[in-house]
Amino acid sequence: MLFGLFMALTFVGAVSAATSGREELRTMFIAALGCISADLFSAAEIEALRARIAALPPVAVRPRLERDDLLAGLGIFLIVVVSTLPVVLPFLVIADVGTAKYASRAVALTMLFFGGLVLGHYAGYGSWKAGLTMVGLGTGLVIVINALGG
Repeated sequence: MLFGLFMALTFVGAVSAATSGREELRTMFIAALGCISADLFSAAEIEALRARIAALPPVAVRPRLERDDLLAGLGIFLIVVVSTLPVVLPFLVIADVGTAKYASRAVALTMLFFGGLVLGHYAGYGSWKAGLTMVGLGTGLVIVINALGG
């Protein structure tokens, strides 16, 4: 979920305040989903995985992809995609793109905080510390995007 939020926050930052129009918003939404999907399977990650698999010793019984594995992968994919929808939603309901961008960032930072709380609790790092760290990273990302003209 945090991955999807950082990707959506980055993509929303690329939207210029000067653009407005329903066709551009539709294109932005489709591109955001494509960007997330493309980053899930980068060539370097696939090559690194291929090298690690090739280095494994031969196994007598070939592992099989089970139904539970497919369901878990689908679940993770859905979490990443669905977590980006609230970040894109302000662009669909607010006519002014600049206002929608601020609302979208607020939604993303709020979700990053709560996602960090859960991650911190689950990983044993401390909920508040992880939540504030995620918000800090998201805020830093927004500052960099604004500095670059986003």
